[in-house]
Amino acid sequence: MNLKIKMLILSCMTCHLVSAQTGDFQPIYPNGKIPNERPDKTAVTEVSEIGKDGIERISSVSIPAIKYYAPNKRKSKGSAIIICPGGGYGILAMGHEGDQIGKKFAENGIAAFVLKYRLPNEALMQDKSIGPLQDVQQAFKLVREQAETYGINPQKIGIIGFSAGGHLASSAGVHYQDVKIDNPKKTSLRPDFMLLIYPVISMDSGITHGGSRNNLLGKMPNKEMVNYFSNETQVTSDTPPTLLVHAEDDTAVPIANSKRFYEALQKQQVPSKLITYPHGGHGFGLHNKTTTDKWFDHALVWLHEIGF
Repeated sequence: MNLKIKMLILSCMTCHLVSAQTGDFQPIYPNGKIPNERPDKTAVTEVSEIGKDGIERISSVSIPAIKYYAPNKRKSKGSAIIICPGGGYGILAMGHEGDQIGKKFAENGIAAFVLKYRLPNEALMQDKSIGPLQDVQQAFKLVREQAETYGINPQKIGIIGFSAGGHLASSAGVHYQDVKIDNPKKTSLRPDFMLLIYPVISMDSGITHGGSRNNLLGKMPNKEMVNYFSNETQVTSDTPPTLLVHAEDDTAVPIANSKRFYEALQKQQVPSKLITYPHGGHGFGLHNKTTTDKWFDHALVWLHEIGF
């Protein structure tokens, strides 16, 4: 068997695994060929730890993957969502901003895909600033191209992101035309809707989350990089409909991030909604313990209102 045939078989097997498995992470790049890898990359061992708070945190991600949560078929309307956990681009808060979110959407009839994206690392990537964006674009490419297999509508695939994962999600929404991956079929990489939960939006040093900015861009980024990844400056009339959630007393990621993005969306007349809470701080996941109000319930209503 020649090498080309072997590679084709392996590629098909990889795609089949991604589409067929539920509840386990599966690599998103066929053949294990990950773009933007350094040819001299060093070995990195992924680490998963459960903190005293019961939250699973994953670090040192080098092989991006997705985990599929099949939707409740009785409630399904063919919608799907890609989930980006936060963690300052240094770790992934996989428990309360990944798996819990995936299960919640699936229970409510929305197919969910938790994305374990690469964390910026100069030892692994030629350009660490675009590694996460490549992975989220690849996730959209995979899910859209396999929509029939999953039983979802390829025009009803959105994204949700928390904290730095919110920055990645909003990057997917404003930079989908700047394709960073191989996309021979010209598959649309545009999210159909976005949910941004206490998101990092801006790289403006006045309001950004310093750790996220440093991890993604380095300590001395040039003005072009700061502007490109300050997603409030990249909004157009074709930016996806967006719902934002933020607590006013968030000291880690100031609420100005969400407000600036919301104002930019409103200026471009993009359907959008901003939900704010007086208290709650940062990183509350599904449950802001300072209130009985549930942002997830509002999100479901909003998604219904806009047709998803």
